[in-house]
Amino acid sequence: MPVENLCAGAVNRGPGGLVERSLASLSDQELVDGVRQPSEAHFNELYERYFKRIYSFVHGRLRNHADAEEVTQETFVTIFRSIENYRGQSSLLSWMFGIAKNLSNNMIRRSQNQRERFESVDKEHFTPKPSIGQGAPDEDLSLQRYAHAISSRMAKLPEWQRRIFEMRHLENMSIPEIAECSARSNDAVRSSLYRIKKLIFDAIESGGEAQAR
Repeated sequence: MPVENLCAGAVNRGPGGLVERSLASLSDQELVDGVRQPSEAHFNELYERYFKRIYSFVHGRLRNHADAEEVTQETFVTIFRSIENYRGQSSLLSWMFGIAKNLSNNMIRRSQNQRERFESVDKEHFTPKPSIGQGAPDEDLSLQRYAHAISSRMAKLPEWQRRIFEMRHLENMSIPEIAECSARSNDAVRSSLYRIKKLIFDAIESGGEAQAR
């Protein structure tokens, strides 16, 4: 996928403003009911409504922007996959905070374990060693399947979403920079990046099976 000029093809809003306004007026329970259908539009509204609050909560625990953003994205993936478990016994936000707290604690434990393992490794293991060569044929085949599955799904995305992904991961642009360049809100950019990340996860979980065109 070629990298184009900075803002090429980024602005393409299209219709749908009335739909977005009507979704914004829905209650949390109505959004939950929509996500269970499942409705991507309802989930996107839920994401944009609560992203900042979940991120702030997670960042307060982790004190690291990159880790907080990763855990926040993982929180929404978990919310989407476990929405049937929400029974309304507490507020939706409280339930979401509970998921975010558990994932934050998992991140803290992983970081502590990695630090302990790193400190226990002998210094000789950090000495550069010759390359072990290419992977086994079955590993190469699996990687090719995953790459094809991801490319197949990416090709179905609108051009502006692919462009946002390029700006973030190929050009290392920040969320605010992408938002300014694409004339979209920070939350819209995050939502788009989340959808692409979920698309990649789905491709991996499918075992590298490409979707039919």
